[in-house]
Amino acid sequence: MIDFKENVNSNQKTTEETRQQMSFLGQAKELVKERSERRGYPLTFHVTTFGCQMNARDSEKLTGMLLAAGYVEKETEDADFVIYNTCTVRENANNKVYGRLGYLHGYKKQNPQMKIALCGCMMQEDVVVSKIKQSYPFVDLIFGTHNIYKFPELLVSVLESESQIVDIWKEHGDIVEDLPSVRKYPFKSGVNIMYGCNNFCTYCIVPYVRGRERSRQPRDILRECERLVKDGVVEIMLLGQNVNSYGKTLQQEISFADLLKEVATIPDLQRIRFMTSHPRDLSDELIEVMASYKNICPHLHLPLQSGSDTMLAAMNRHYTKAHYLSLVDRLRAAIPDITLTTDIIVGFPKETEKEFAETLSFAEQIRFYEIHVFKYSRRRGTPADRDPDQVPEPIKGVRSDTLLELTAKQSKEFRARRIGKETEVLFEEEKEYEGRRYWIGHTREYVLVAMRSVESLENRILPVVPTEFLTGEVLLARTADSVL
Repeated sequence: MIDFKENVNSNQKTTEETRQQMSFLGQAKELVKERSERRGYPLTFHVTTFGCQMNARDSEKLTGMLLAAGYVEKETEDADFVIYNTCTVRENANNKVYGRLGYLHGYKKQNPQMKIALCGCMMQEDVVVSKIKQSYPFVDLIFGTHNIYKFPELLVSVLESESQIVDIWKEHGDIVEDLPSVRKYPFKSGVNIMYGCNNFCTYCIVPYVRGRERSRQPRDILRECERLVKDGVVEIMLLGQNVNSYGKTLQQEISFADLLKEVATIPDLQRIRFMTSHPRDLSDELIEVMASYKNICPHLHLPLQSGSDTMLAAMNRHYTKAHYLSLVDRLRAAIPDITLTTDIIVGFPKETEKEFAETLSFAEQIRFYEIHVFKYSRRRGTPADRDPDQVPEPIKGVRSDTLLELTAKQSKEFRARRIGKETEVLFEEEKEYEGRRYWIGHTREYVLVAMRSVESLENRILPVVPTEFLTGEVLLARTADSVL
């Protein structure tokens, strides 16, 4: 057990902030109660999440705080309080938000007391905030990524005010986590271990909207994980923009491998996942820890972005494809059943047919389980956006389709190799396929599996044997023995 020393001053500051926000939450609860009684029904809310796992975790916090304030969750957007938790990694995410704001305006005309809030990465862009102020004045609250923990205070302000409230911070050093939160699944949860990014890839806006790297104190992370396990959580995903650089900003610097080892020793924690890993910082120590603990799932999302060294340099990724291939070889030698997934960008500025062919060939060589293919999206303020040699959209489309064909083929072959082999599945929910109900869940390698059962399989980890394809992305399974 490593002796993680705490930053006492930081802990005192965040504890005081938590107390202050809980006080505001109490005020919000009184305001919501008064309005509910006046209108004769409970006030409702709806949260829509765009973007990554970290956004999803932030939405769980927002949901928890709204429930604590007395709101009742509603599945549709015709609610009394609607929040869009936005993403800005790609332009189409921004456009989707703008498009849906028109629908919300229609709801607000029918319910003038409705409150609309926008938060998340998109709100950290000055040009976005200016556009919302000018074109969408009916939006009541705008806040960003650095002050989400102040939502109770903002909630009181927006309930007491008729004017638009904008509270965007460019940076913030404090990390405040001990506020109400509601998990989508009671048996699995994300845990933020750090915020921000220091890598400044030339296409990426994340360092500008999420800020520089800030790591949480390890003891705070471990305590949160322990509380979750006591609350019935069996699977935890450790979250950060680049988890491999965890700990570098702490007074007592530790590695992500050290932290992962400590989390893996928590009693009754059956599954651990993490994302996202940057290839530059993936250490042999981390590979060794992954191989040493059975509850660390043999699945790694390792973004490649390009199989061309020229493009990798232009993207400021700080590794070559030879380095990436060496990592893959070491991972597969240490963890033979590991599943590798990745991100690849096509149509990056100056990408030629030759360089795209290198990427295609490299992806064929690695044999990924899944490739998340993205057409390069220009993001204002990034170096790649200023490059005059932009690739035309039709060419991006052709390259994207070509790579999607490859990943469909490789994914099918990967799943086919799982048929007939016993595996463990954590069943998560019931879902309908072609008129029949199935319980679905993921294997430790993150393969989606379905099985029929008259009794609930939710939150059960069972040995099963995949027998055939139910759909192109889901394997149908039977029980491995008489467990049911």
